[in-house]
Amino acid sequence: QVQLVESGGGLVQTGGSLRLSCAASGGTFSRYAMGWFRQAPGKEREFVASISWSGGSLNHVDSVKGRFTISRDNAKNTLYLQMNSLKPEDTAVYYCAATTRFPSIPGSRTWEYDFWGQGTQVTVSS
Repeated sequence: QVQLVESGGGLVQTGGSLRLSCAASGGTFSRYAMGWFRQAPGKEREFVASISWSGGSLNHVDSVKGRFTISRDNAKNTLYLQMNSLKPEDTAVYYCAATTRFPSIPGSRTWEYDFWGQGTQVTVSS
């Protein structure tokens, strides 16, 4: 059973930066494609970014392109999301997710992912 633990969230002003981390355990991290999703109050969970098992393929939702960057360190079993130029609309709980079914394809749909973390809150003040 894969366990995912997010960290790095917090309160930041508009234009600020945060780096989220997701530590994986209980499985072979380098076999999974990984993703970041977020959920704001009253809204559905939405895709943010994803990365293939090797890190060779990346996918970012249009609203974060040029501001957010997903990356991974397979030696440390850790996924990252560097978030720059944050906006109030980025406020949400951010979740990391893992899939063993599609390791080479950085998917954008929640059903493609088998394991989820508990989430970390990101709040951007205006």
